[in-house]
Amino acid sequence: MALFGNLGGLFTSDMAIDLGTANTLVYVKGRGVILSEPSVVAYHVKDGVKKVLAVGEDAKLMLGRTPGSIEAIRPMREGVIADFDTAEEMIKHFIRKVHKRSTFSKPKVIVCVPHGATPVEKRAIRSSVLAAGARRAGLIAEPIAAAIGAGMPITDPTGNMVVDIGGGTTEVAVLSLGDIVYARSVRVGGDRMDEAIISYLRRQQNLLIGEATSERIKTSIGTARMPDDGRGQSMQIRGRDLLNGVPKEIEISQAQVAEALAEPVQQICEAVMTALETTPPDLAADIVDRGVMLTGGGALLGDLDLALREQTGLAVSIADESLNCVALGTGKALEYEKLLRHAIDYES
Repeated sequence: MALFGNLGGLFTSDMAIDLGTANTLVYVKGRGVILSEPSVVAYHVKDGVKKVLAVGEDAKLMLGRTPGSIEAIRPMREGVIADFDTAEEMIKHFIRKVHKRSTFSKPKVIVCVPHGATPVEKRAIRSSVLAAGARRAGLIAEPIAAAIGAGMPITDPTGNMVVDIGGGTTEVAVLSLGDIVYARSVRVGGDRMDEAIISYLRRQQNLLIGEATSERIKTSIGTARMPDDGRGQSMQIRGRDLLNGVPKEIEISQAQVAEALAEPVQQICEAVMTALETTPPDLAADIVDRGVMLTGGGALLGDLDLALREQTGLAVSIADESLNCVALGTGKALEYEKLLRHAIDYES
């Protein structure tokens, strides 16, 4: 078996992991993105001992619907690890799910981290990945990965601007010559939008809804600017009436959602404006020429590109597979490691 252990490194499939606040994606070298599941872990707690019940899709269905003995946790908050043990279990589960056949191979793993992550947070991610059974763990900055995944020519000496709107953070970065010229991470993302919808309905309609419902509203009729007819589409939602405590159903329109999302959208726009203000003039000229690229799940919010275009006056485009951009980019960094050696950090 010792012989096999040494050989394990030869035919292991190296992987790239996009550890997101909302979803975790795994890219396997030579096979592409083969796993995309919510970053949720469900535990069964008995006499203080935690036992993992479900991870990913199955665990997400339990969020907000668990009895006292079961906890459903999202181990990632704002792009970094909030619950260390749970995160390790989750990474372990995903690596195992991808590596069905091999029990002895230890893959090399590259993980992306938000640009604003502190050294402590980076070390937490690295040690989780190593504890989950990786041979080596490299870290790559999320904006670089997003830009590579969106197919931007980041190794050229021209300015490229990428805005990656994830579940927990929005990363705004200007890249040139394969590295970051300016980057800023604001802690606004899909989660903040969900919270904004919840608190809006609580204030305006006296209706309390859960995270799952508010995410459904955001993905179905969410929009970043007022609809032209002042109302837009509408949908039926159910929640608890706060006045008399009984569940009830109401109708919510796109105009209301746009009003609820005004603040998070404004924060994203401001982050983009700040980035443009601090960009060196020659690179800013390139950005006027090329425009801004939106990636991440938040880029799918209706009319967000139009809202940004109105604010900045630049051409704003959405990446083709915006949900998978970061995972694809991290995967490409794995495939073309020699070219992007300076962007991947193996020691810290």
